[in-house]
Amino acid sequence: MARQSIFEASLDYFLAPIGEFLQDDNVTEIMVNGHQEIYVEKKGKLYETDAAFLSEDALQTAVHNIAQFVGREIDRERPILDARLPDGSRVHAVIPPSARNGTYLTIRKFKRDILGLEDYLRFGSLSEAAAEFINICTKLKKNMLISGGTGTGKTTLLNAVSSCIPAEERLVVIEDSSELKLAQPHSLYLESQQRDATGRGELTIRQLFKASLRMRPDRIIVGEVRSGEALDMVQSMISGHAGSMTTVHANSAHDALIRLETLSLMSDVQLPVYVARAQVASAIHLVIQITRFSEDGSRRITRITEVTGLDSDEQYTFHDLFENRMTGRDADGNLKMSLEMTGKTPSFAKEVEGHGLGHLVKTSRELWS
Repeated sequence: MARQSIFEASLDYFLAPIGEFLQDDNVTEIMVNGHQEIYVEKKGKLYETDAAFLSEDALQTAVHNIAQFVGREIDRERPILDARLPDGSRVHAVIPPSARNGTYLTIRKFKRDILGLEDYLRFGSLSEAAAEFINICTKLKKNMLISGGTGTGKTTLLNAVSSCIPAEERLVVIEDSSELKLAQPHSLYLESQQRDATGRGELTIRQLFKASLRMRPDRIIVGEVRSGEALDMVQSMISGHAGSMTTVHANSAHDALIRLETLSLMSDVQLPVYVARAQVASAIHLVIQITRFSEDGSRRITRITEVTGLDSDEQYTFHDLFENRMTGRDADGNLKMSLEMTGKTPSFAKEVEGHGLGHLVKTSRELWS
């Protein structure tokens, strides 16, 4: 029996208490808060379940089984594990004493289907004009930053936006734990590695980013910037890898740029703050903000913002091209809203005709005139 098959069989056994949730396509996340308390997320809402592991030892054994398969360690000295299941689902675990109430295990399930912008249209998360605008901006090779809070679906949206990239381009994807699944055939996936028990073998996002620059990429896609690799990403956007994309944890376009600036300053390159800020302002063209609404669990794109540089006080300047407008609730109590044009036009409006993309303009014509 192949190693993969052995792992899958053992995983089915050790994770049997949550097996039904792993198989349920409506469940997007499973949260184990100690062996007797298990929550799941369905359609953006959290629900407590009656499921439980037999004991704390049974739960820890399941976590160690996952760690063993991916070649990582989790113990008192390294109490945190980031890994993935055979189907690509992302696993995060924390064990005592760092976890006070027993072992914490969170599984974000892998989406088997590759979502495109048309799916966001169907869900009501995107308007036709906004989808067309994103598609055109992708082909114009505008650098995009997808911003949102935890669990808002930033990675899923990044995957959908990337589906607009022409199939003939060579893409390099860099992630902590591999989640993205691009539609383009010429896509290379790089994944960071933790150090082993002897302290060797670590491979950081930043090291992978530097390696990717020697792989002749047309675009670089980073699942999420979290540290000093932000500076490498920003500088590559400025110096020739246009059309790159990444995500960041933030609740607004302004906060997203500040976050990216702060992360850039965490690199080992000593930069004055104003230099880091100027580079971020020059590198990022668009910020796409996604939000999860707790009232009905929906995830929606709430703003598409163009970054226009810095003002005389060296503060970021930008304007919203699309904004979400609330129109009420439907018969089921779900929020009704639409993403509409603000009346502003992008500074690069004339590039559409210059790049021969005029034939793509239909519902968003107001933006390009």
